[in-house]
Amino acid sequence: MIDQEFLNTAFSPVNTVLSVLLILSVIYWLFTIITGLDIDVGLDADIDTDVNSPDGHVHVGDDASGWLQFLKFLNLDIVPITYFLTFSLLLTWLGSFYLESFFSFEIWMSALMVIPIFCISILLTKLILKPLNPFFREINHKGEIPHDFLGRQGRMKSTIHGDKTGMLEVFVGKDPMVLMVRSKDGEVINHGTTVYIVDEDREKRIYYVAEEIKF
Repeated sequence: MIDQEFLNTAFSPVNTVLSVLLILSVIYWLFTIITGLDIDVGLDADIDTDVNSPDGHVHVGDDASGWLQFLKFLNLDIVPITYFLTFSLLLTWLGSFYLESFFSFEIWMSALMVIPIFCISILLTKLILKPLNPFFREINHKGEIPHDFLGRQGRMKSTIHGDKTGMLEVFVGKDPMVLMVRSKDGEVINHGTTVYIVDEDREKRIYYVAEEIKF
């Protein structure tokens, strides 16, 4: 039986959110393991830099922003984001749990302590997962070359228009891949729309999409 003191600490005002997120993460991974499916989370983000994100990874160009360079520093161009976030959340939860177990801070102080604990956790996650980088590199290799995507059909994961960059999900065999795309004619293409890859910028690793192929 779970100790009552453990439950009180795990679901204290400070730790409740972390505990719920950790439980949801466990449910997510159980669902993924049992079904082999990934939960579809739509994003509508305005990305101004040259980024390519196959299979939940961040591919960062040399001229990318400081934020994206930071993601590369965390090895998120190699390690899947879901792995990284789950591990960081677990370490943050453990840090907050034991901090509250051994020290008697005010609630507001304990809540503020979660921020540095999270920062330390993501750095520890980078160090802990670093030995697995060769493994992640191997399983992430799909053997695809850029021109293979031309003419492929995919589904938008965000809304794009003008020069706005968004994400497109395509399948190579049974493998889902997420590419950074822009509207070919600058027209609005909404999240969830089925489109075709009609052009590409190899240097920037950006693909251009349209709702139909015009001959």
